[in-house]
Amino acid sequence: MRTIRLLTAAALAAAGSVPATALLTASAAHAASAPPRTVPALKSWTAASGSFTWGPTSRVVVDPAFAGQLAGDANTFAADLSALENRTVTVTTGTAGPGDVLLTLGGSQPAEGYSLTVGASVTVQGSTTTGEFWGTRSVLQLLHQGPSIPAGTAADAPLKPERGMWIDAAPKFVPVDWIENEIRDMSYLKLNSLFIGFGTRLVSSTHPEIKPTVFGPGQYSRQDIADIIAVANAYHVAVVPEIDMPAHMDDILAAELAAGHDYRLKDGSGNPSGGGNIDVTQPAARQLVGDLLSEYLPWFTSSPYWHLGGDEIGDYSSTTPYTQLLTYARANGGTTAKDAFYIFVNSVDSLVKAGGKTARMWNDRIGSGDGTVAVNPDVGVEYWVASGQTPQQLAAAGHVVANENQAVTYYTYGNHKPDTAALYAWNPDTFDGGATITDAGGNPGSRINVWLDDPSAETFDQTAGGLKYPLRTLAQVTWSGPAPQGSTYASFFPVMDLIGRNPRWPAMTIPGDLAQGRPTTASSVQGTDLAAANATGPYGSGRWSSQFSDPQWIQVDLGSVQTVTRVVLAWEAAYGKQYTIDMSNDGVTWTTVSSQANGAGGTETLTGFVGTGRYIRMNGVTRGTQYGYSLYEFEVFNDHSLADNHPTTASSVQPNTGYAPNLATDGSSSTRWSSDFSDPQWIQIDLGSVQAVNRVVLGWEAAYGKRYTIDMSNDGVAWTTVYTQDDGGGGTESLTGFVGTGRYIRMNGIARGTQYGYSLYEFEVFDDDNLAYSRPTTASSVQPSTSDTASLATDGSASTRWSSDFSDPQWIQADLGSVQSVGRVVLAWEAAYGKAYQLQMSNDGTTWATVYVQSDGAGGTETVTGPIGTGRYIRMLGTARGTPWGYSLWSFQVYQS
Repeated sequence: MRTIRLLTAAALAAAGSVPATALLTASAAHAASAPPRTVPALKSWTAASGSFTWGPTSRVVVDPAFAGQLAGDANTFAADLSALENRTVTVTTGTAGPGDVLLTLGGSQPAEGYSLTVGASVTVQGSTTTGEFWGTRSVLQLLHQGPSIPAGTAADAPLKPERGMWIDAAPKFVPVDWIENEIRDMSYLKLNSLFIGFGTRLVSSTHPEIKPTVFGPGQYSRQDIADIIAVANAYHVAVVPEIDMPAHMDDILAAELAAGHDYRLKDGSGNPSGGGNIDVTQPAARQLVGDLLSEYLPWFTSSPYWHLGGDEIGDYSSTTPYTQLLTYARANGGTTAKDAFYIFVNSVDSLVKAGGKTARMWNDRIGSGDGTVAVNPDVGVEYWVASGQTPQQLAAAGHVVANENQAVTYYTYGNHKPDTAALYAWNPDTFDGGATITDAGGNPGSRINVWLDDPSAETFDQTAGGLKYPLRTLAQVTWSGPAPQGSTYASFFPVMDLIGRNPRWPAMTIPGDLAQGRPTTASSVQGTDLAAANATGPYGSGRWSSQFSDPQWIQVDLGSVQTVTRVVLAWEAAYGKQYTIDMSNDGVTWTTVSSQANGAGGTETLTGFVGTGRYIRMNGVTRGTQYGYSLYEFEVFNDHSLADNHPTTASSVQPNTGYAPNLATDGSSSTRWSSDFSDPQWIQIDLGSVQAVNRVVLGWEAAYGKRYTIDMSNDGVAWTTVYTQDDGGGGTESLTGFVGTGRYIRMNGIARGTQYGYSLYEFEVFDDDNLAYSRPTTASSVQPSTSDTASLATDGSASTRWSSDFSDPQWIQADLGSVQSVGRVVLAWEAAYGKAYQLQMSNDGTTWATVYVQSDGAGGTETVTGPIGTGRYIRMLGTARGTPWGYSLWSFQVYQS
C-alpha cells in the first residue's frame, strides 16, 4: 500500500475526452491498404494482393526443424484458437497448406521481434520462441475480427523489453483464476511481466505462524504458485514476487508478535514506529527475512527478479528516535542511521543473488548525501515518485531504472485511475515530475500498477473491467512509443474494442439481468473508455462515469416492455446521493418507480416496487462526491420466485385469523402468514421438483424471526440446513452466500424477535445462477390454442411451461447474451417429454455444434453435466418424442462450468 500515493483532485479530474464524431467503428474508418489492426499496432506492414482465409479445417503447423522448441507454443495457440472457433484446432508438424498457420524460427529480428507473411497460409517467424509467440498473438487478434486477413508482410518488435502489470495482493487475496485470466489477457497484448506483492499471502513451512492477521484471509500454497507460473510460462509472461521490507510488514510483524517474537522497530521508550517497520538491527529479525527468502525464492522458477520493496520506510534520519539504527550502521561500515537501511537492502540483495535472481526496489528512499553506503548497482530501481535521487542519478550509479510514473500508471482502489488518453500520449521515458535519463536504454519499461489500498472499493471482476483499456494503452505505448505513427487516441480507442480479449477470457453474464447487452445511453460521459455501455456490458466490462455536475442520467432500452421488480446499482467511489429509478414506454414520458434520498454508494439493491416499461433510467439528482456519477453495473431484474403459488404449509396459524401460509407465497406484499406466539415454528414450500436455490428473501411483518435456519429436503422428511441466521433484524432480509438443492424448502424459526409469533409477507426463493433465466427464448412451434410459449421455460417458474406441436423435430432455444462455458443443463419435462434429443450450442444462432446426445430419455427432471460446450446460444433439438404429444418443458435451466 502507499500513503503518499494519493493524488490531487486536479489529477483525479483529468480525463481523456474524445468527440463522439471520432468514434466511428474501426472497420468503417479502416482503409483496405492500411495495416491490419492489432494492439499494439504493427511496426511495419507491406501490403500484397490476395488474402488468407481461416476455415473449418485450418491447422496450426510447426516447422519440423523446430518441433521440440515450438510444441508448447503451438499447443497454447491451438487452445486459444479452439476457444475462438468453438472447435478443436489441431496441431501438426510439416508443411502448411492453404488456410494453415505455420510457426517457425529464424531471421534477424530482435529478441522479442517477429515477422508475419500472409498469403494462402500465414507464416509466423521469430528469432526466439518469445518473438514467435508474440506473432501468434497478432494472428489471434486478427482472426478475432474475422476469418480473412489481407495478404502482406509485417515486421514487429517492442520499444521496451519490460511491459506489464503490478498488483498488490497483500491487502486483499487475489483469486488464482483471476490472476491466470489476466495473464492470458496480458499476453494477448504482448505484455510480458506480472509483479505481485504478496505480504503474508504465501504459505510458509519454515514460519507457519505467518498468516494474514491485519488484512483479510487467504494464502497461496506452493502448488497455487506453480499453477500460476505454468500458465505464465505457456503465455511467455514472467511472474515477479515481492515481499515489501523493511516497511509495510504489518501482517508479518503481527503474526510474529502473536507467536512471542517482537521484531517491530521501537524507540527508547518502547513505542513502535508504525508503518509496519521491522527492526533491521535485530539478528532474529534479519534471520526471519533470510528464512522467508530462502523458502520462497525457489517457488518462482521462471522469474529473473525478486522485488524487495524498500519504500516508505520509517524515520532513518539524523534525528531518528530509533538510535539503534545508528549504532548498527556504524558497526557495519556505515556512518549514519540511513546507512542501516542501505546495509539491509544490500544484505537482501546478496540473498537474492544467491538464489539466482536480481533484486528490484522502489526509488523513494534512495537519497543523496544521507549516508556513506551505496545501494548495490545491480539492484534495479522502480521509479514511481519524484523523491530521493533523480532517475539520472540512479542510472549514473549503475542502476536499471524502470518508469512507474504514478501520475500515469497508478490504478488505486477508491482513488486515482489511469487517464488512458493521457497515457496514450505519454512518453515512457518521462518519469514522475518530468525527469528523464540520458540513455533511454537504461529504462526497461513500465507497468500498470494496481494498488488495493481500499480493499472493499471494487470486486475483482470490476477491476478486470477497469484495467481493460489502461492495459491496452500501455501495451501500445511501451511497444511502439507515444501516439505511434501520428495516430490519435480517438482512432486508437475503437481498435481496443475491435480486438476483444483473449478467447479464453471468461464471459461474465449476469443471469436474469434484463439490461445486459442492451443499448445504453447517458446524459454525459467523462471519457471515451467510461462509456454508458460499460455499465450494462458483460460483467466486468468497466464503468460509466458522467461529467462532474447535477443532474445526470443513464438509460437502458430493454427492447420491449418489461416488468421490473429489482435494480442493482454497483457504484464506483463517485456515487449518487439522491436519485430516482424511472421507467417509460417511449423514452419520453417517465414514471418514477423507486426513489433514493440518502444513498451511500457501494452496491445498492433496490426492491419493493413493480415497474413496467421498455426504457429504464437512473436519474441522478444530487451527487455524493465532488465528482460525477459512476456505475460499474446497472442491473435490472424481474424476479420470479420459485415459491410463487406453490403448496405452502406451516406449523401453525395465528388463532382466529385468516393468516394462512399460502399468503406468504401468493406474490402479494400486502397479505401475510402469521404463526402462534411460541417457539419453534416453521413454514414450508413444495417447489414441485428438485430446484437449485442460492437466494431467499424473507419479507417480515413486525413479528420477525431473531434466530432461524433455511432448510432444504428432497422428501420433506430429511432436512439439510443451508443457511443460519443468529441475529435477524426483521424487515426484508435477502439471504445469499449459499447453494442448496431440494424439492422442499422451509424457514425453521428457533427464536422470535418479539413477543408475537413469526409473520411473513413474502417467502421468496430464487436461483440466480441460471444463465437462461429471463433470457430471450424462442421455439420451433407452440402447441395450438395454448399460450405455452417458449419464454415460459426460462421464466424461473416451475408452474408454467412451453409446449410444442405434436410432431418431430422441434426445438427450443435461449440466447445467453454472450459466449458462455456451460457445464450443466437441467430439463424439467412435463408429461410430454423428449425420448431422443440433442443439446446444441452456437456463437451466432445459425451454425450449431452438437454437445450432448440423448437417445433414451425417460422424462422427469434430467440433469446433464459436463463440461458441455461454449456458445452464446443453446438449444434442445428434439428428434423423437416420448409420447404422442409434443415436447413440453417446465424449465430449461443452463449453468456455467
